[in-house]
Amino acid sequence: MTSYTPDTDLWLERSRLDGMMLGAVSYGVLLLLTFQAVAAILSRRRHGNGAVYRPWLLAYVVVTFVLATIGFAANLKYTEMIWIDLRDAPGGPVALIEGELSYWINVMALTCYYVMEWFMQALLLHRCVVVWNRNKYVAIFMTSLFLTMIALSIGVLAGATGAVFYNINTQLAYLCVEVGMTVAYTLLVSWRLLTFRRGLEGFVGSEHLRTYNAAMTMVVESAAMYSVLGVVFIISFALHSNISNLVLLSISHVQAISQLIIIIRVVQGRAVGMHTLPETVEDSVVFATYRTEDCTVPSSKSRVTESTAVEGKSSLP
Repeated sequence: MTSYTPDTDLWLERSRLDGMMLGAVSYGVLLLLTFQAVAAILSRRRHGNGAVYRPWLLAYVVVTFVLATIGFAANLKYTEMIWIDLRDAPGGPVALIEGELSYWINVMALTCYYVMEWFMQALLLHRCVVVWNRNKYVAIFMTSLFLTMIALSIGVLAGATGAVFYNINTQLAYLCVEVGMTVAYTLLVSWRLLTFRRGLEGFVGSEHLRTYNAAMTMVVESAAMYSVLGVVFIISFALHSNISNLVLLSISHVQAISQLIIIIRVVQGRAVGMHTLPETVEDSVVFATYRTEDCTVPSSKSRVTESTAVEGKSSLP
């Protein structure tokens, strides 16, 4: 019986096509969350709540979404080129997948996602520095990782044209630094919040300490999505496994989704549920330690803030 199965690397082709499908699903989620974030931010503006509405936050959401849209559209177009427009090219779809950086449209998509990730990691850097009250050692450490990440991404782009993506060793180093920065952010912020929580034990009731528990949970959960996917991508990329094709086209979307989840919850005042201190929270997440002369929750007249608010009038989302 005649077999119609082509003599080619079908697993490579399947992984690339399936990765595009996963990228489309993640982009759809990103699209929905972007609309929700923009609506939430603008609703605060209509209510005149200057403590929550920040134009730069709206700009961040819009810019990252535009970059993701351009990158996704370019990847979608090249997927059409692989199996439709250029299907009779020498080597067929396999050659087109392996030599994707020979086409400017893929270099453009890669550039958009790199710049998008610069914005997202810059937001993590800002959050971490503010939570640590601008501690110079934390600021230097996180800024060094951020600048290293940018330098490596520029290095990848400089030598990308015509290269085989999975043979670019600089890309592997870039992935390690980027994921490492996210993990470092998670550990540093969680440790800081845990320290604040321990400092308040014995001065406030357990219901108020839930503010810190909920905040730590939010930070860990949002970072876990991208961190786990990033580790899978790093391992598969290093091993030149086709599994990396399943992750490549959606990993930046997942990172943006994790950021938007925090932004939406904070702007809507749902970041820590209903267990926040009513006198220290104004529709946002606030973490502070207090000096008190008794074991009651400090009043608005007597409390002395000893640390910088993580979420408030002058801080971040």
